[in-house]
Amino acid sequence: MERVSKRVQDASGTLTILHEIDFRLAARESAAIVGASGSGKSTLLAIVAGLDQPSSGHVRLAGIDLFSLDEDARAALRGERMGFVFQSFQLMDHLTALENVMLPLELRGEPRARALATDMLARVGLSERLRHRPRLLSGGEQQRVALARAFVMRPQLLLADEPTGSLDHATGEAVMQLMFELNREAGTTLLLVTHDPAIAARCDRQIRIEAGCVVD
Repeated sequence: MERVSKRVQDASGTLTILHEIDFRLAARESAAIVGASGSGKSTLLAIVAGLDQPSSGHVRLAGIDLFSLDEDARAALRGERMGFVFQSFQLMDHLTALENVMLPLELRGEPRARALATDMLARVGLSERLRHRPRLLSGGEQQRVALARAFVMRPQLLLADEPTGSLDHATGEAVMQLMFELNREAGTTLLLVTHDPAIAARCDRQIRIEAGCVVD
């Protein structure tokens, strides 16, 4: 990410959400974006994902400038190289746990989708929940399905936005332990947004945002 800024217009004029953000992530590195509410953390993550367009600057993944691509090409790149874990899980309510994990594999045309999804759900401890729909799963189980769905694609970059924000402390701790284990096994680069200093401390480094700027 090189000198990325995000500005929007409101009734009072121009509001700067992010100002010349500059950082790089190494392969297999884990980093936490931390800062107060409203500091620009989630906006920054959305720009890294290519979901929100910066006002200026460049975001590169494996040497590819995301915003030199059109929306369809960015979506294809996300599907090939990125995984996502959200606070709200973002599971498809009408699909079973197995079908939720199979879905991105099927969209990619993977012929072994069922076997790979089954194996990944076993890895996160949900072998007995394959046929359960999200409404029949606890919050921690839903987040484990979301982890399985993200990691089954073997992403180069995993983005997580407050992944424990909807969970109680004990369940959140178990989910984060699993996330870091899967991340090490897969050799994925991890970038997460969190308010929890204990989670941030487990990452290789922290990127602190204050008033839209990176601070030491």
